[in-house]
Amino acid sequence: MMNFYQTATLPVSKWRNGGGETREIVSFPPDSGEFGWRASIATIAASGDFSRFPGVDRVITLIEGEKVELHTPHRPPQALLLNQPFCFRGEEAIRAQLFGNASLDFNIMTRREQFSARVVVSSTAQRSEMGVCWVIAGEWQAGEKRLSRAEGAWWTEIGDAITPLSAGALLLFADIRG
Repeated sequence: MMNFYQTATLPVSKWRNGGGETREIVSFPPDSGEFGWRASIATIAASGDFSRFPGVDRVITLIEGEKVELHTPHRPPQALLLNQPFCFRGEEAIRAQLFGNASLDFNIMTRREQFSARVVVSSTAQRSEMGVCWVIAGEWQAGEKRLSRAEGAWWTEIGDAITPLSAGALLLFADIRG
């Protein structure tokens, strides 16, 4: 069964450090004290440190805003560019530097011992056993629902493919495996 959401109506939680806010899409399994996998949309409003999540693999994708640069002590700075997923380990010390106003980022976190994620930007039909998606552009069909920009779906069992309905349609798609 697919669960649908609109970014604008997701509940907002402010970050403890005051540098942004998170809109949680799903935390799986539901009603659990510790997620196995989690999807959210975050607003980075100020340069600063990311929270650490030991044992968690993360994929972050800039979906709105200007370049964000991620700094870590063990590798060169990594630029987050629009619609380009970037993977990193949750225990890494990461500092974000904004190069403009606030950015909007799509985040997938998977507990390494339980789940993994593959995140892609696609213009073609996508399907997976578990996952979450967010519409970048155009119109998409997900089950019985038509999705537009800033709308999406999440699911925990395989269903129909999510298919493009318009020219120039782009989808941010996370295939979660457990």
